[in-house]
Amino acid sequence: MSTIVLNGRELSQTLLKEQQIQVEEIVRLKGRPPGLAVVLVGQDQASETYVRNKRGACAKVGIFAPDINLPADTPQKELEAIIDRLNADPSIDGILVQLPLPSGIEKETILYRIDPAKDVDGFHPVNVGKLVIGLETLAPCTPTGIMTLLDRYHIPVSGKNAVVLGRSLIVGKPMALLLMARDATVTVCHSRTAHLMEETRRADIVVAAMGKPLMVNRDFIKPGAVVIDVGISRNQEGKLVGDVDYAAVAPVASAITPVPGGVGPMTIATLLDNTIRAFCLREGISLQLARTPS
Repeated sequence: MSTIVLNGRELSQTLLKEQQIQVEEIVRLKGRPPGLAVVLVGQDQASETYVRNKRGACAKVGIFAPDINLPADTPQKELEAIIDRLNADPSIDGILVQLPLPSGIEKETILYRIDPAKDVDGFHPVNVGKLVIGLETLAPCTPTGIMTLLDRYHIPVSGKNAVVLGRSLIVGKPMALLLMARDATVTVCHSRTAHLMEETRRADIVVAAMGKPLMVNRDFIKPGAVVIDVGISRNQEGKLVGDVDYAAVAPVASAITPVPGGVGPMTIATLLDNTIRAFCLREGISLQLARTPS
């Protein structure tokens, strides 16, 4: 069996080119590009890298992305006031506060202060609720990017058994909702799940997002399953690895994402897509501009 490598890095570049065309059309229609404010508080090295990548992607497609870098000792009230100003700023269509935030800042208070119409991370309770009941909304970027990856590689979802490993609000829970919305039968597993291996071996699609390096080995996967690896960490040699033992699992999977170069680039591409979607919803123009072509 030939295993398909789901190359998120390559696909994301295709998506960025499509988004550049969309932004050019938006500027022609409305006279301004979509705007994304990425707020960075403190000097966490990983966060700085993520923010730099996000702003770089915005520059590639023509999205307005002002630098908002704040010191780690920024008071809660000052950050709240900045969010309020961004909510009211007509040039800003999406707001993202980079996590983690420094100690002393209440994460939920900040995230829930963002206008749901500008919540391109999809974390606000209003957007989560819309996702649950199946309304059009801004959904979290990583699971949405995974759905795009499956679609672009023509991997069927409807009628399939899917297992999601992890129940976080960022990946696991919204991933399950998006799969169910596409008529998959979904099981959500976690650290307390009994007989975890038996659960995953029944799955046609496995999404691993538990944050446990190399946890998923060949014994977890039935032959021909599609394996999506969301995890990313460094091993003792400093090499990036995922939740899936790629070398062991790839020979039995029908399709698999690498780490790095799989899900990560799709997350950034989806952030830009959500910003374009937010612009279209706020400006009352066709959402078709915000959807990646099939």
